[in-house]
Amino acid sequence: MTSYPDTEADLEARRTLRRYQWTATALLVFMVLLTVAGYAAPAAGWVKEAFWLEVLRSGARAGVVGGLADWFAVVALFRHPLGVPVPHTAIIPAQKERLGRALGRFVSRQVLTEEEVKRVFDRLDIPSILSGTLDDPATRKMAVRIFSSSVRQTFDRLEDGRASEAISRILPGLVGSSNLTPVVARALRSMVDNDRHQEVLSYLLEQVKEGLQARESALRTMIEDRVREQGGRFLGWAIGGSIATKVLFAVSKELDRVDPQNSGLREGFTSWARAQIDRIEHDPERSQEMSRAITGILSHESVVVWWSDIWGRFRRMAEADAENPDGRIASMLQDALGRFAGQLKDDQALRQEIVDKLHAVLIRALPSVREQIEEFIAQVVTGWDGVQVAEKLELRVGKDLQFIRFNGTLVGFGAGALLFIVLRLLFGLNAQ
Repeated sequence: MTSYPDTEADLEARRTLRRYQWTATALLVFMVLLTVAGYAAPAAGWVKEAFWLEVLRSGARAGVVGGLADWFAVVALFRHPLGVPVPHTAIIPAQKERLGRALGRFVSRQVLTEEEVKRVFDRLDIPSILSGTLDDPATRKMAVRIFSSSVRQTFDRLEDGRASEAISRILPGLVGSSNLTPVVARALRSMVDNDRHQEVLSYLLEQVKEGLQARESALRTMIEDRVREQGGRFLGWAIGGSIATKVLFAVSKELDRVDPQNSGLREGFTSWARAQIDRIEHDPERSQEMSRAITGILSHESVVVWWSDIWGRFRRMAEADAENPDGRIASMLQDALGRFAGQLKDDQALRQEIVDKLHAVLIRALPSVREQIEEFIAQVVTGWDGVQVAEKLELRVGKDLQFIRFNGTLVGFGAGALLFIVLRLLFGLNAQ
């Protein structure tokens, strides 16, 4: 059970409650003494029996009954009267679970209504509050620190030992998707329009030339063997080496003649590239073929390992930069938050969009929030100590409840006296 110590306000409320309790009790005791005196005085010969004395006794008796009844009713709310476990007493401690449920339902259904939430929401200038908060450099630094401190945990939750494999599985499907084929085609066309494809061709030609130079001996031997096979051993011995030299020289010479400005090979390569791009854009079969090729390449085991390595490198780089308060991530976030704060001040469309989105999200979430708050209040009240709950509530409303005792005693006195007078006047009865 959850218990809470008395605060200074509780102590002051307790002193006030006791003062009113003693006053109400004193009034009840006065009625008891008045009743006793109403009978003892004539019996002792101090006064003679009279109409007014009978009225006084009738009123005092009714005051005692009314005071006792209301005292019992008030006390029964919070505890057993005089510690006696009378049925249907100590109502609040015994019914704290129902009280919690009822309180939760009241708050969720009567307070957290759409109309009330909208009324409160409309009074708040959310964009200005957000802008003022983000405009404070200390707030921005705190936000950056919070984000930076969560980078490692975010990666851990994202990865959980399987992020690189997930990327490796997902990325080939994304890149190889037919929906991305137009994007690939546009990228290739932009490359061709800017002559970037010629750099690719230059690289390939350079690799061919280096390959020829590296394998010149093997190629020379292969050519000589081919000449020997076709022309005989003697012819191969006589001119095989010469032919091999001329062939390798001619190939090298032709590669050197390739020029970016006017080479026929390069012009042909440009025409071929444009034709292939056109096929990718307009030929569904070619588009699917390209998608399958890309998917196959990116699904290859070596490429999967490569993606895993990229992920690991990216994570280490991001974590290291996040730990640096002057790093790129911190600077980028600082600038982004500052620009966003400025936009919130001046961009009315953005301000209205934020208000509309937040309002829509709040209204959609309201049913679930109401249920959770109702259950939360019920659980909290159920977890309280029953006796202490009763004491806390009595401190808040006990003072007002003492007036019930006052009224019960005084109204009982007046009603008893009046009833006696009416009965005597109507019937001449001695209503003792």
